[in-house]
Amino acid sequence: MSDFTRRTLLQGVAATLLPIAAHAQAPAKPVEPVTPEGMRILEARKGSQRILPSPAGETDVWGYGGQVPGPVLRVKAGEEIAVRLVNKLDQPTSLHWHGVRIDNAMEGVVGLTQKPVMPGASFDYRFKVPDSGLYLYRPYVAPFTSEQVARGLYGILIVDEPSPPQVDRDFALLIDDWRLDEQGMLIKDFGNPADVGGAGRIGPEITANSQTAPIAETFASGSRIRLRLVNVANARFMFISFEGFKPLIMAIDGQPCDPFEPVRRTIPVGPGARFDLMFDLPDSQNETAKIILRGMNESDRDVCVFKTQGTKRPGRPAIASLPLNPLLPAEIPLAPAKKVDIVVEGGSARVSPGAKTLWTLNGVPGGFDGKPLFSVKRGTPVSLGFINKTLVTQNMRVHGHVVRLLHDLDDGWEPYWRNAVIVAEGRTKRVAFVADNPGKWAINCDVIEHQISGLCGWFEVT
Repeated sequence: MSDFTRRTLLQGVAATLLPIAAHAQAPAKPVEPVTPEGMRILEARKGSQRILPSPAGETDVWGYGGQVPGPVLRVKAGEEIAVRLVNKLDQPTSLHWHGVRIDNAMEGVVGLTQKPVMPGASFDYRFKVPDSGLYLYRPYVAPFTSEQVARGLYGILIVDEPSPPQVDRDFALLIDDWRLDEQGMLIKDFGNPADVGGAGRIGPEITANSQTAPIAETFASGSRIRLRLVNVANARFMFISFEGFKPLIMAIDGQPCDPFEPVRRTIPVGPGARFDLMFDLPDSQNETAKIILRGMNESDRDVCVFKTQGTKRPGRPAIASLPLNPLLPAEIPLAPAKKVDIVVEGGSARVSPGAKTLWTLNGVPGGFDGKPLFSVKRGTPVSLGFINKTLVTQNMRVHGHVVRLLHDLDDGWEPYWRNAVIVAEGRTKRVAFVADNPGKWAINCDVIEHQISGLCGWFEVT
């Protein structure tokens, strides 16, 4: 995979689709309150679900409420969310709120911010969500994270703006890949050394809405759509193209940006990344528009097909920007910033067989037991460099904060915020942020097989 520069970001993604408003399919089951205070319950438990079409059987999955994806959680910015995780699995687990600028004690990173939720136990998560946007919830409990996510333990959290934009449909498109046999059974080679020390667990079966892609949706001609793309695959880096309509990227990793059309109508999305897009479908009837997964050493595949029919929707004003987040700094002072480089090394080609930790950060096996990678006082600007000396692409994420991707050749930064940055093999990427959220925060690769085998560390904001 070649280097991911600003131009390629304005070019490429990955896929699974989920209704969150009016929709032809049945909506996800609500999460029922269980206390007078509105505490909602999520049961992590086993279930079965049809992934492959007949004659294959149903797939044994693990899901929240036994369903994949889990129920949509939805609040408004500034509101409190209260969720009780009940563990009905045979493994310890947790709820990690991926991408949320959250209270440290509620982040759900086992070994750093909380103890594991053991089988039969429960844990209450209660916090205010400061930012509107699109987020994930899923486990973070090494060494079990890879298996739990691959079996289907994930869902989305939507934090609505005070005045959401008017659209005809609002969708979340969660893209996943699966390793299944011909009978629809999950191939249980979790922790395969080739995956852990290589590119990660990548499955050939692409799903949209946990259904074999492509899925089809029919709309009135000229409908305005808000599409929320989420890559929930363990390790797959994807490129997704849009054909038959002009998409505008409205937000990246939950944070609004000035709307822009991706170059060649294609965007890249690493594991765990989220994109909000808006677009208008063709005005005439019987038109077809597509979302396409571009193949990397494999054929292109349609993920979702939109069809138009019926009377054209009334015209709308041009698509306007979402409100930018007023809680984030307009500028990051780079001159006085704390400058830290993190050298990523390791992988199966560079360690002896059977090594417990395959990856290192700055020459030290990763994890949460040792010293922090760095420590700063609250409000300190940080310039962080990720130097990838491995043979595979890494997706490096800074928890509890959002970052600006710095330009490779000058002192500027990209006009959007990110949770993670894609760092191609042999390359270096630098980000900047203001360390304004106190606590102990993870830095890790979002290729989950890398994360559970040493490609994680932490920093402290005091």
